[in-house]
Amino acid sequence: MISRRLIALAMILAAAIVAGSAHVLLSSEVRIRIATTTSLYATGLLDELKRKFEEKYPGVRIEFIAAGTGAALKYAERGDACAVLAHAPSLEKQYVERGVLEAGVIFAYNYFIIVGPEGDPAEVRGSRSVIEAFRRIYSAGESGKIIFISRGDLSGTHLRELGIWGRAGLNPAGGGWYREAAAGMEQTLIIANELSAYSLADIGSYLRLKSEGKLPSLVILYASPDDPDMINIYSAYVAKACSGDEKRYALLFLKFLQENQDQIRVFGEREYGQPLFRPADENIEKLGDLWSEFASGMEVGFP
Repeated sequence: MISRRLIALAMILAAAIVAGSAHVLLSSEVRIRIATTTSLYATGLLDELKRKFEEKYPGVRIEFIAAGTGAALKYAERGDACAVLAHAPSLEKQYVERGVLEAGVIFAYNYFIIVGPEGDPAEVRGSRSVIEAFRRIYSAGESGKIIFISRGDLSGTHLRELGIWGRAGLNPAGGGWYREAAAGMEQTLIIANELSAYSLADIGSYLRLKSEGKLPSLVILYASPDDPDMINIYSAYVAKACSGDEKRYALLFLKFLQENQDQIRVFGEREYGQPLFRPADENIEKLGDLWSEFASGMEVGFP
């Protein structure tokens, strides 16, 4: 779990290197490869954070590898990335326990939404919880009224979707109405738009694509930031095998994420009418507890 102990560890490790690294004259450029979930990268948030970090630490260059969380964690395991930004607590916990990742911090969150056609044949609008919404989708799907597009790529969004089906006591796999895109969030939503289908998405990705005119047929049908099942937690880790200057500056980047919460707080407000992410410092204790719940079984799968 990302416990208070792990959060404290990251802060201690990062703080311990600040003084030493501030006076280091780099003999060559340091490149840090960071594997990241696609939603953070595609929205442009990471580009802004990268620019500010590189201004603060000349001679350091960050390279992002955008992939679903499952794939991003594999990059760290293979030694192809020095840090990981993820949003799948149940998977993250496995990599922490196996000693692949360390120094975990929660730095941002937003929430998931259910999108679908304006006509809403599954009658998702008005659902009192996402569990009820998924049960309505299942019933409509079994009746041949709707299509649901799953990412199907072991990303954080896909794992959350599987967890919700499991908590609802339903298994949609095998039904012709339930289709896996095996693709990232953008492509999944574009397919859902073309088929007038339902899907689970993170609010940031949806707002960006909607503003770009790529989702004319998809609307938000269920959005509840107060529903725990819909909270989307973003965490950052350093790969334990990473070493030297790369590891020192990777740790500094994690600390930088914690110190630049105001930038996260306002990102996207001007372009999309609302921020795409929320800074973790607003609710760090609750987020830590919720992360532990997700990591311990809320993200499971089909019954």
